[in-house]
Amino acid sequence: MLGIAIGATAILLFGGYKSNINYSMQTAYVRTGGHLQIQQRDYYMYGSGNPTAYGILNYERIIAELRADAELRHMISMVTPTLQFNGIAGNYSAGVSRTIIGNGIVAADQVKLRLWNPYELHLDTPELRLAKSAGDAAMVGLGLARVLHLCEALHLTDCPQQERPAAAPDGRNIPSDVAALSLLEADARPNTSGATQAAEPARRIELLTSNPRGAPNVVSLNVINAESQGFKEFDEIYVVLHLQQAQKLVYGAQRPKVTSIIIQLRDSQMTGSAKARIESKLSRLLQDETLVVRDYAFLNPFYVQSTQMFDTIFGFMFILIGGIVMFTVSNTMNTTVVERTVEIGTLRAIGLRRSGIRLMFVLEGALLGLAGAIFGLIVALGTAVVINHLDLHWLPPGSASPVPLELSVWGETAMIVGTTCGLILMATISAWWPAYRAARLNVVDALRHV
Repeated sequence: MLGIAIGATAILLFGGYKSNINYSMQTAYVRTGGHLQIQQRDYYMYGSGNPTAYGILNYERIIAELRADAELRHMISMVTPTLQFNGIAGNYSAGVSRTIIGNGIVAADQVKLRLWNPYELHLDTPELRLAKSAGDAAMVGLGLARVLHLCEALHLTDCPQQERPAAAPDGRNIPSDVAALSLLEADARPNTSGATQAAEPARRIELLTSNPRGAPNVVSLNVINAESQGFKEFDEIYVVLHLQQAQKLVYGAQRPKVTSIIIQLRDSQMTGSAKARIESKLSRLLQDETLVVRDYAFLNPFYVQSTQMFDTIFGFMFILIGGIVMFTVSNTMNTTVVERTVEIGTLRAIGLRRSGIRLMFVLEGALLGLAGAIFGLIVALGTAVVINHLDLHWLPPGSASPVPLELSVWGETAMIVGTTCGLILMATISAWWPAYRAARLNVVDALRHV
């Protein structure tokens, strides 16, 4: 029984760890990209080359229809548009530049997206400073701030900075066409930040991009903050700004578009039904546009691969511990048969059938499995409570900051029932062969056993 209990404890604790990782990753992806996204059909496969070529024109109408739908109203928590584009960001006072991926967002909506936490995880929710900033404000990845030499200007303590390369003070290392556009943009931009003009250039960057037809455009942005994005490759190219500023930069006087419409639901279990409903509405509303609805699992293959990896490890661990349980129970029951040989002979002599002998030993194995599984469950729940109150943290792959190390055992009904039933079944099966041997004993030889 103790062997089964230890095995049950190990399985449940690792299962709780796996569940917590799944919930943490899912929460992180849903907070940034929602459960569903409406995109042009080929945007996912080819949009990285020229995202603005896959813009959604009637996005405001789509958002209004989704919010007004009676069936979707109780499912949807937030609907917000985003615009992704490629470009070059430069801090020309430092003589550095970098290709980037820009993202225009509605900052107030993003603040609400970051509050999604149905699993009640103890996660830190960083403040989105862009929500309380001027129209020319921008946020960058921590790696991009390092590359563009903005660490000192942004007062970043965890941003190592090398010595700046010498830059010509007269601006000779600024391309003439970009410099002219930047000067025009600077002359036309009012000073609404409240800061002095002398301190302002220290954190300003020039962002160059092109519209869908290839015409260049540039804007000067005031970087107000830097956030780590977890992955170094993405951290060094990430720029986020206000949606209106991004639309003005990309589309100019043309009718603005967005590349995605993010839909966050109240519960992840509603993803399938909400997706089917939205697809039905889109087919009726916009028959001339090739729009598709992508869920967060499709858009984030790393999440799917990670959960599959942990599921595989959990399955392997369950089989390994189950094999140990079967060996332990079988060995114990074989010893029991030897020790009870005389009793078995006596029972057979007074008329108990062989099936009765088999049933007795099989039931004993099942009871051992049940008692061990329940005892292991109690130990696992107690251990999980202790670990969850120790305030431990760890840095998972792809996370920008350490997250609490917690074990989600309580509430995982499927895992608890599956583990308990699995161990009982293994204990019962492992008791069958000793039971069969006991039933086949000769009555006279069993009574003479010493």
